[in-house]
Amino acid sequence: MKGRVTLNGPDRSARLQRLGVLKMDIILHVGAHRTATTSFQRYLRDHGPGLKRAGTGVWGPLRTRGGLFAGLFPGPGAAMHRGGAARVKGKVAVNLAKTKARGVTRLLITDENMIGSSRHCLRSGLLFPAVGERMARYDAAFDGRITRVVLAIRSPEMWWSSAAAYAVSRGHGVPDQAKIDRIATMRRSWRDVIVDLACAMPDAQIVVAPFEEHAGRPDLLLAQSTGQQTPRDDHGHWLNRAPDLPALRRILAQRGQNPDLLPDQTGRWHPFSAAQAACMRETYADDLFWLAAGADGLATLTQNPTRKRAGHSQPAGTMREGQHHDSRQRHLAQSG
Repeated sequence: MKGRVTLNGPDRSARLQRLGVLKMDIILHVGAHRTATTSFQRYLRDHGPGLKRAGTGVWGPLRTRGGLFAGLFPGPGAAMHRGGAARVKGKVAVNLAKTKARGVTRLLITDENMIGSSRHCLRSGLLFPAVGERMARYDAAFDGRITRVVLAIRSPEMWWSSAAAYAVSRGHGVPDQAKIDRIATMRRSWRDVIVDLACAMPDAQIVVAPFEEHAGRPDLLLAQSTGQQTPRDDHGHWLNRAPDLPALRRILAQRGQNPDLLPDQTGRWHPFSAAQAACMRETYADDLFWLAAGADGLATLTQNPTRKRAGHSQPAGTMREGQHHDSRQRHLAQSG
């Protein structure tokens, strides 16, 4: 057909933007858990008015978990929501239209539960095994309009240690040595998570941000997510941090469980042996090298030019605790 424009393929969003069809960038920040997501979301709330004036809208967990996506996933509660995925797609479209009408030019949606839970990772002993299936459903709910997906990753021996400590503090049992050994020797790494994510969302740009580079700098993460100048973070929030060993032992004792399931030491809980942790760090280094080399065209690695080297924890300073492409090769990811 003469004059026909094809809008399919890996650059569909960019072509739609140039044609004036897509007026609002839609950016998903999907965590992962235990990479300062709560602190990032607090920063976004603190600077909400300024971001709004700059044309950046934010949907946080209060909105995404308030029924917007109810019925998207099969399960006991899905029967309560008639229409399922089709109804979710309609609700998302209505909400996007309202957001766009308010003058928003870029919408950042942040919810670490989109890719799955850290509890599921601990139960399965695998790193976000269902990320492909889950994100394919979100991609369909947004009708393929997602521009960019931002995934924060963290060195696995630190990520699993933080996830395990947080889970124990929330009522879960202390993983036994057999489970720790299985986690330490599993073959699934962040590279597999990224490949699954890219397969599930073939038209979105995948941006990967190492936690070690943006820890304590939510403003940097926002700039990397949106490509825009962002307000400097002056609060230094460090929210939802994993409890240390004395706190975990007290929690176990208060629950009537044996505190001696954990070492009688101070500081972080490190359930992995030195040899296991070294192997896990080596796997992470391989993943970062793959990303830096182009990730087979599937993802882009962010960099923090202000840091000389990566660290394993939040930087020193005042912290406030709190609770509470080669796209041609992409196919729909399986649950892993």
